[in-house]
Amino acid sequence: MSLFRLDASIRVAGSASRELADTVETEWRAQNPGAPVTRRHVGTEPVPAGAWAAAVVGSRLPAQHRTPEQAEAVALAALLADELIEAEALLFAVPLYNFGVSQHFKAWVDLVITDPRFSGGAEPPLAGRPAVLVTVHGGNYSAGTPREGWDHATGWIRRILEDVWRLDLRMVEREFTLVGVNPALDAFGELAAELKAGAERAAREHGRRLGGAREAA
Repeated sequence: MSLFRLDASIRVAGSASRELADTVETEWRAQNPGAPVTRRHVGTEPVPAGAWAAAVVGSRLPAQHRTPEQAEAVALAALLADELIEAEALLFAVPLYNFGVSQHFKAWVDLVITDPRFSGGAEPPLAGRPAVLVTVHGGNYSAGTPREGWDHATGWIRRILEDVWRLDLRMVEREFTLVGVNPALDAFGELAAELKAGAERAAREHGRRLGGAREAA
């Protein structure tokens, strides 16, 4: 079972989303030794900023009428779409940045959607495939907290992955990753440790499921 993994963190060392995604991948790997993994690090190797606009225009033109920039953008969109379509399982690690969607993840999604296979009128090529979304928050935005409703990313990401692409999605979420980093959150150390342990359990559980989803289907 092949795996596609996307990381949107701008950090490598010390990244909480990468750490949880590593746990998911480890559990998947235990059931799929030797299986191929395609990696896309959009946080550290972002797609070109102008690619989306060039692909939008270029995809509507005959190939011979595209500018070199448009042709390159259309080809990149096709490559990104191929990476997804060729995978049997998918793993996304996307942290919350400034209460919203990572610009790198949004740019990647926008470019993928310019490919005709992912256009609004097409049957989603990923429908029903197993996937895990790992997302982490520096603070806590759950119900009843002072910043409930400030997470403007997770809902949008789920809308794309679950409703637009119709993936069979499972979630791993971790709150309070900045406890121990931001002194203003020092009072939440015990809760943060509990939330981290819960996220790690979920990562192991969903990783095992991801690894065996083809056999269980």
